[in-house]
Order: sequence, then C-alpha cells, then structure tokens
Amino acid sequence: MSLSFKQNRALVTGASSGIGEALAIALADQGSDLVLTARRADRLQALAERLSAKVTVSVIPADLSTETGVSHLIERLEAQASSIDILVNCAGVAATGWFVEDVARQQALMYLNMTAPVRLMHHCLPAMKAKGSGRILNVCSIAGFQPVPRMAQYAATKAYLISLTEALSEELKGTGISVTALCPGVTQTESVVPEIVEALPDFFIDTPEAVARHALSAMARGEVVCIPGQLNQAAMTLGRLQPRRLIRSLGGLAARLSS
Repeated sequence: MSLSFKQNRALVTGASSGIGEALAIALADQGSDLVLTARRADRLQALAERLSAKVTVSVIPADLSTETGVSHLIERLEAQASSIDILVNCAGVAATGWFVEDVARQQALMYLNMTAPVRLMHHCLPAMKAKGSGRILNVCSIAGFQPVPRMAQYAATKAYLISLTEALSEELKGTGISVTALCPGVTQTESVVPEIVEALPDFFIDTPEAVARHALSAMARGEVVCIPGQLNQAAMTLGRLQPRRLIRSLGGLAARLSS
C-alpha cells in the first residue's frame, strides 16, 4: 500500500509543538492541506503563517483534554465543506507520579490520550469509508508495550491506543483506510519528563523531525505499528524476550529509586 500526500487534507492535533508540529511541517512539505489544532492559538497561528505559502492551512484552537474542547473541534470540522483525508492524533501528555495522587490531572490525561482520539476517529471514519480511502496516525509510545510504575496512567493510555489501532487495522481491511500506531521512544519535546532525558545518553533521544519522517514513511507503506529507530526496536525485541514479571519488577524498582 502506498500513499501520495499531495492534495490531501490532514487534521493534526497537538500541532503547536514537538512531534505534532514536526508532522504538520512534514505533511505540508509533501503537499497536504492542513487543519491544525492545539490549546495555544498563538503558536498555531505562527505555524500556519509559516506553512501557508506551501498549502492551505486553517487553525482551530481547542483543549482536547475536555469534552467541551473536543466537541468544539468537531463542530468546527462539521461546518467546513471538505472532509479529512488524513487524521493525525498527536495531542497527548505524559505525567509522572503515584497513581493515588492528583486524580483530576489523571482524568484529564485519560481524556486527552484516549477519548479525544476515539471521538475524532468516529468523526472522520464515515467520510473516509464513503470515499474508499483515508489514513489515521495515532501517536503512541514504546511505553505502551510495558507497565511503567509512576507513569502508570500514561503507559496504560498508550497501550490502549496501540491495541485499538491494531484492532481497527483489521476491521478496516479492504476499505482503503490504513491505521498506524506510531510508537516513538524518548523524544526531545516540551512534554517529555525532564528526569528521563537527564538519565539517558543523547543517542537514546530522538528529534521530533526524525520521528515525523518515520511516521510518514510508515503511513505510506501502510504499516500498522511503527517503532522509529533501531535502538528502540532492539529494546522492544529484548523486552519481549524477558519474563513479564521481571519487566514489572524492574520498573517498580526504578520507580522507587527515582521517587
């Protein structure tokens, strides 16, 4: 399966910084018109001005960690004449802390990382099926492949999104629609937990631009799960060979030592 990104209309959530911004730029470079959304309207507008010489760009500021924000985005999309050809669910947040602490923050994290992507897929898929084509990119994380104590909710939301992506890829076979889970490792973005970056050597940390290149290549090939970088792929392979109990115990030890 291959995909030309030209003359497509892409919705990119979380487009104001990091991987989302890099994906928006990469799609514009390939000729896709853009709908950009995130909380920070000033950053979205600045990015739109940068890219508007290449493609048509519209901006819809919205806080996707709330039902109100997601509903506002969907209402604005419904008011526009053109449907979405490429959905990039990149808005998300990572947070550290014990599970019993700051319940309100964890609930917002769950809405942003799980419910918002689901609602946007429900919105975009009917038009994609009617056209017989479409692409969905769900930005997940390698954290979704194992339990991560002190980031329990975050890792669990990414595990949910990976599993959902894999299931949908089977449900949508033969429709012309592909669904890809992008699972980067530690990436140098504003949302990355500083303690993690400080604990790792530079060669373990990816740039948003490199991750975006991997993502577009994976979408073009119709890959279901994309893990950018040979080190991340090797780490995932090694992790699958270890007993689940050992992975869980090592994660717990690391969490206790870092607290």
